[in-house]
Amino acid sequence: MLRGAVLLVLLASAIPPAGAAADAQRLIDEFMVGEHRSAENKARDKYRHPKETLLFFGLGPDMTVVEISPGRGWYTEILAPLLRDGGQYYAAVSAITEKSPDALKKNDAAYRGMLNAAPDLYGKVKLSVLSAGSFQIAPPGSADMVLTFRNVHNWAKAGSAEAMFKAFNEALKPGGVLGVVEHRARPEQSFQQQIDTGYMTEAYVAEVAQKAGFKLVNKSDINSNPKDTKDYPGGVWTLPPTLRYGDENREKYLAIGESDRMTLKFVKP
Repeated sequence: MLRGAVLLVLLASAIPPAGAAADAQRLIDEFMVGEHRSAENKARDKYRHPKETLLFFGLGPDMTVVEISPGRGWYTEILAPLLRDGGQYYAAVSAITEKSPDALKKNDAAYRGMLNAAPDLYGKVKLSVLSAGSFQIAPPGSADMVLTFRNVHNWAKAGSAEAMFKAFNEALKPGGVLGVVEHRARPEQSFQQQIDTGYMTEAYVAEVAQKAGFKLVNKSDINSNPKDTKDYPGGVWTLPPTLRYGDENREKYLAIGESDRMTLKFVKP
């Protein structure tokens, strides 16, 4: 009986996914290797596991998806062309003012430049702007999925995490998915230690999400990294891609790789 059960499991794992999941898998494969992605960005796939992560969250090519703070567009390179024909991709970017940090201004300019340079890939991207007191990331009840990658620590430090998660809930349809990837702290870390290091506990993220009305339905170790000791003087920014200390212990930190990360799937009831 055991051998029969094992055989059934093996056979089931060999059956390709059907419908939207199969379409998403095919399109992710296509755009991950596309010439529009730089060799530098492709090299980070081994740390960020975009295919496994997006399929875990249940991405489909006919969905309305909002990505929060897309940075310079690492995930946009995959999501925007995948959703171009049958779905809708929203990029919720930070409001830029004269007082914005230079790094934020540079990232925003680079991101908009990327979109404008390839209208065949990014011409249907819709931008929404995150500004103080206004976190409408998409029309209320319009989104099938909201995605955030390594942003929660910034909101926690700014005191805006609860407002952000409420905005996610407002934008999603009932049954919509919130996918969160975040640097993962040890469970015993205090809130101040989390702020200082950039690593957040799963308990904190789950609590903020649940306060905003979400239900945690699944978690994955897709983006875990057991080499990450999480005890660096410069916090998570010690590791790549930031490499806060430059050439100091560079090879050591490159050997560790990018941070250990939680991957949490929430649903709006």
